[in-house]
Amino acid sequence: MGLLAAFVGYSASFAIVLAGLTAMGASDAQAATGLFFASIGMGICSIWLPAVTRIPAAVAWSTPGAAFLAATAVLPGGFGEAVGALILCAGLIVITGFVPALGRVVAAIPKPIANGLLAGVLLKLCLAPALALGTIPVLVLPVLVAWLIGLVWNRLAAMPFAVCAFVVVLFFVVDMSGSDAQSVTLRLPAFDPVPPSFTLSSFFSIALPLYLVTMAGQNIPGFAVLELNGYPVDRQPLIRKTGIVSIAFAPFGSIPVNMSAITAAMMAGQDAGRDPASRYWAAITAGIVYVLLAFAAALVTSLVGLAPLALITAVAGLALIPALVGAISAAFADPTQSEAPALTFLIAASGMTLWGISGAFWGVVVGTLIWVLKSKTT
Repeated sequence: MGLLAAFVGYSASFAIVLAGLTAMGASDAQAATGLFFASIGMGICSIWLPAVTRIPAAVAWSTPGAAFLAATAVLPGGFGEAVGALILCAGLIVITGFVPALGRVVAAIPKPIANGLLAGVLLKLCLAPALALGTIPVLVLPVLVAWLIGLVWNRLAAMPFAVCAFVVVLFFVVDMSGSDAQSVTLRLPAFDPVPPSFTLSSFFSIALPLYLVTMAGQNIPGFAVLELNGYPVDRQPLIRKTGIVSIAFAPFGSIPVNMSAITAAMMAGQDAGRDPASRYWAAITAGIVYVLLAFAAALVTSLVGLAPLALITAVAGLALIPALVGAISAAFADPTQSEAPALTFLIAASGMTLWGISGAFWGVVVGTLIWVLKSKTT
């Protein structure tokens, strides 16, 4: 189960991570380095946390966070300013691990507002498969069909099937005799840290929304899955450890790592073993696989670089459709409070900026304000 969880977790979201880093201005080498350290971060935490807690504490990179980066315009300071925002975001996670009150503030954000933010962040990338189908149908159709076959057979098989179809399409489309294809080899990426640039606008536009999406979209559901399966969870140490690893690797362009809900559900259930006390070995196994997969980061980035950009974003968008459906459903679960999450969703999805601050931040502000005002009047 650990092997399966690692394969599903990696194949379902590596394209999203690369899309997010590239959208922030990373070069191919910087994107490969960021993917390497994000994979290493997942691996270290997936080994460290279960070994210490003896529970299947599954860890993943911030997939919705990467989707948020992919939908955000390049900062004026380029990738260096984005790296500064990644460091600030990781710093907020570390502080949350030491200051429980900060975690309670995040948890106090109305769940429909948090889900409206998540849905707005995911929408742009989820539109990519439809847009690509209109421009490169011959390339996208095999991937889409494979995804549908996997979805009908088993929900967890959808993205692995799609990735396999993507590789097949790539084999037939790319001229393997070209110079770009000849440069595809199994090698280590450059490990040069990116000089960070810290600005107030990047804190509010990138770091803070990325932190909120990571906490509300990943950490809180991840803890809930473990608790639902009967595992006691001491949240603060787990948040601290993922935050420390995130801040250590952020200078290399790594997105934050956090608790995972999907892979936790796989490794905390009966399929991971009859004895609940021994299921943490599945998470440790997944961590070892993540570390090994990290060394394929440069190869994966080179292969992805050979494909049309529209095809890459289409693959990434397919991976996020289940998350988008879940976020929209949760955002509008309360029919008496539909306006607040709707405005949060629309503002976050619009891509607007006000005073240099992105719509993700303003969506939460406006949505929370309307939620509170309407709650007081009803």
